[in-house]
Amino acid sequence: MHALRDLLQPDRPTAIVDVGANQLDAKPPYQRMLDEGLCTVVGFEPQPEALERLIKGKGPSETYLPHAIGNGQMRMLHLCEFQGMTSFLEPDQKALDAFAGASKWGKVNQIKPLPTIRLDDVAEVQAIDLLKADVQGFEIEVLRSGRYKLTKAVAVQVEMSFMPVYKDQPTFAHVDLELRSMGFVPHCFAGASLMPIATETPVPHCDPHQLLEADMLYVRDFTKPMDLEQWKHLAMVAHHVSGSFDLAMLAVSAVAKLRDTPSDPETYRQILEQK
Repeated sequence: MHALRDLLQPDRPTAIVDVGANQLDAKPPYQRMLDEGLCTVVGFEPQPEALERLIKGKGPSETYLPHAIGNGQMRMLHLCEFQGMTSFLEPDQKALDAFAGASKWGKVNQIKPLPTIRLDDVAEVQAIDLLKADVQGFEIEVLRSGRYKLTKAVAVQVEMSFMPVYKDQPTFAHVDLELRSMGFVPHCFAGASLMPIATETPVPHCDPHQLLEADMLYVRDFTKPMDLEQWKHLAMVAHHVSGSFDLAMLAVSAVAKLRDTPSDPETYRQILEQK
């Protein structure tokens, strides 16, 4: 696990920011890096119970804060029966009714005002190499709130909506354009949610095909120049988070050219052979 870090020798651990850090039943994509001390994490979770769980289980490289990330204004948080639907956006019941089993997801139990803070204004966030955002339709506002600190970031993993289930929810097309305007390009799917369409007459032997949402990893456009540390952290994220060994090799080669260590790509190839 440490071989690539020892080869690259970055100035600091990879800095990860997790907006909407409540993982429910899943582990975050950077868990292996965290377990091996290869990264630091600053996570944000405004739901008190979820925040308490994160704080109780955190390690020395993790910091969790109760802030809701946004444009700095007051927002109305819709607390839903299904915790994963809680959002600043109002659930669209008609859209949810179109999918089998989803009708109850959007039941709102409480609406409460919540202040937001811009990511650029959070003192605890000194650097961002990888931003993970799972914010139920609020992705664009989170990205815009951190435009300054994201100028050096090399990767963003964000949940994209293909069939909106909230009112006025930005879709994949809107978030994609926002990320491209910040210098990122789509790299791979990290996961996808396929939903069965609700029909009055049951359909036998039918696997779901409708793409509802997907976690997508965007990376800094690797066809354009980056500085030395950016290439190092891109290699770390590509290798450990997405298993994109070709992208990691490209980054290792760029590091080798910048610091005149031509043997680095061959060393990385040997690291891969030992996996």
